Amino acid sequence: MRFSEKCRVGIIGILAVALAVGAGWYAVEAKSLSSITSDSIRKKEDQISQMEQERTRNQDKLSDLQKMKKDLETKKSNLKSYVAQLDSNLAEIEQNINDLNQQISDKESEIEETTKELADAQEAEQTKQTDMISHIRMMYERDDIQVVELFVTAGSFSGFLSRADAIERIADYEKQMYDDYKANRQLVELCKEQLELEKEILDETRENVEAEQANLEVLIDQKTQDIIAYETDINNQADAIAEYEQMIKDQDAEIAALEEAIAAEKKDILKESGDVITYDGGAFKFPVASYTRVSDDYGMRIHPTLGVEQFHNGVDLASPKGTAIYAAYDGKVVAATYSATMGNYIMIDHGDELYTIYMHASALYVKKGDIVVRGETIAAVGSTGRSTGNHLHFSVRKNGSYVSPWNYISK
Repeated sequence: MRFSEKCRVGIIGILAVALAVGAGWYAVEAKSLSSITSDSIRKKEDQISQMEQERTRNQDKLSDLQKMKKDLETKKSNLKSYVAQLDSNLAEIEQNINDLNQQISDKESEIEETTKELADAQEAEQTKQTDMISHIRMMYERDDIQVVELFVTAGSFSGFLSRADAIERIADYEKQMYDDYKANRQLVELCKEQLELEKEILDETRENVEAEQANLEVLIDQKTQDIIAYETDINNQADAIAEYEQMIKDQDAEIAALEEAIAAEKKDILKESGDVITYDGGAFKFPVASYTRVSDDYGMRIHPTLGVEQFHNGVDLASPKGTAIYAAYDGKVVAATYSATMGNYIMIDHGDELYTIYMHASALYVKKGDIVVRGETIAAVGSTGRSTGNHLHFSVRKNGSYVSPWNYISK
């Protein structure tokens, strides 16, 4: 007479367990492994669910270009208001692009981690599969074990029952081994599913960046066309000239007010400690990483769209959007903000009433109060404010007046 199939498998399992410390340890260990695998599966399923939600959120966050353009139509009658609103839209898109690029970086790290998890799970699956194949082979090789052998070797009936109980535990262990293998196989499949989803989200995020970049260019082009159309319209030519002249006055007043505030602050510092910034006469670093041309030089010029002679208080350096803008020399940032005329701009105090000003940036990387050194990246080229193309407007002021930047830098 032979045992049931379950007991027969259990008897064979004893031989395998005998190679280790004991049947009890194997059962505990198998249960522990299964628990870890189950936790891993639940965690992986949660991660996949979260990524599905992330994909939806990414689509919802994309800027609505048509709505932006519609809102801008109501602002065109007032150029200053129009420029400010449009620049606000550009800032929103720029932030979306920055967020998306950060998501791309994060997703690339997640893909690297998931790839490692998949490799580990596949390695564990191969090990478990090898162990099960060995175990199955051993079962068939020991197929001649009979109940009488078990009884005889037990020495007594109570011993026989103890052996039989051990066999049942071994059978449970073998079932646990198989369940653990199946769970690990499920984990492998979930890792593969997660990896594919992460790659899809990465591709979609990259596409979203391209879409936002395109939206950005559309708005910048529209801004350029609208400013030119406004300034060249014969019907409002006189108003456009007057508005431009007032814009320059307001801009100069804003800069002069900053200088007065700094002068007062320096007097207070001198009273306290005497420690103030001084300019040592060194040469300025060229303020952009690369430029295509000087699109408008310092001095008197015929305004390109208004057609009247105007004083241009700086040098316009045409550069691709995003090009690094450098601090021309060591100093302290006294302004890093936005105005409808200068756009995003920075003003640096170099001491001895010498200041540099950087206008129309797409992004600012420093804030008021920061100490910067010559050549430090402080902003990125853009077309914010009263601007008709990507460029840096670079101005130098000395003793309260604009001076030629070429006195301090060379082409």
